[in-house]
Amino acid sequence: MQERHVAWFKRLAAPKVKGDQKTSVPSGLWRLCDACGASSLAEEVYRALETCPHCGRHFRMTARNRLSLFLDEGTLVEEAGDLSSGDPLAFTDTKSYKKRVEAAQAAVGERDAFLLAGGCLVDRPLVAGAFEFRFLGGSMGSVVGEKVTRAFELGRERQCPVVIFSASGGARMQEGILSLMQMAKTSAAIARFRHVGQPYISVLTDPTTGGVAASFAMLGDVILAEPNALVGFAGPRVIEQTIRQKLPDGFQRSEFLLDHGVIDQIVPRAKLRTKIARILQLLVGSPEVV
Repeated sequence: MQERHVAWFKRLAAPKVKGDQKTSVPSGLWRLCDACGASSLAEEVYRALETCPHCGRHFRMTARNRLSLFLDEGTLVEEAGDLSSGDPLAFTDTKSYKKRVEAAQAAVGERDAFLLAGGCLVDRPLVAGAFEFRFLGGSMGSVVGEKVTRAFELGRERQCPVVIFSASGGARMQEGILSLMQMAKTSAAIARFRHVGQPYISVLTDPTTGGVAASFAMLGDVILAEPNALVGFAGPRVIEQTIRQKLPDGFQRSEFLLDHGVIDQIVPRAKLRTKIARILQLLVGSPEVV
């Protein structure tokens, strides 16, 4: 008796699509986590404050979204929003600095890499600022330095706390020494601000490096960091190539800095608003409601 073979699977022709109709996944619907490899709906990531719902990985946030979520609803008032970078050196590499700035402005929708605002946190007036890393890597040029300086001048004028969220690749090389001068300029503004007896809280996010890390980002009265943020002056690869040694695991991550006493506390993004409000209450008392 001849054995019969049952074909459990057979090749099917690809389904035909009528006309020009095509099937696709809508762009931006999913977010892939670079830490755990899981995919999540973009809406879920947004509701989790731009963190991975599976492993808690903190993604980078836009400056405007960060301040909008941090400050009390409806209290954000942008300051110095009209400032824009010049081109003091007429710097050109593969393209001119002027064109790079214009391209960043068009792509990001901000005039430079720092957003400055006044507002309230749980009814407490304060001045807040946040870096926009998408704008030329959050680099600090003359405009960023001026806005950071104004943050402390406004805090001194209004006698209120200052909170700054840093995310930067460092000084903006296209402005040369003018960008490096911002390190001293912002540090001097902090020294003047301290005379009013109000706190400056610095929040380090991924990444906080270069001239920003070497100046005002590390001068907070309280220094907080988000989990696993890269914080340091030179990057790990540059350091390893310079000293010709393998660096410890987790070097320059916020957990490493906490273990070595560089920062005060690591705070997950979902708890930052409550934590900072509590710190300000402990340092300067309950807010005065006008």
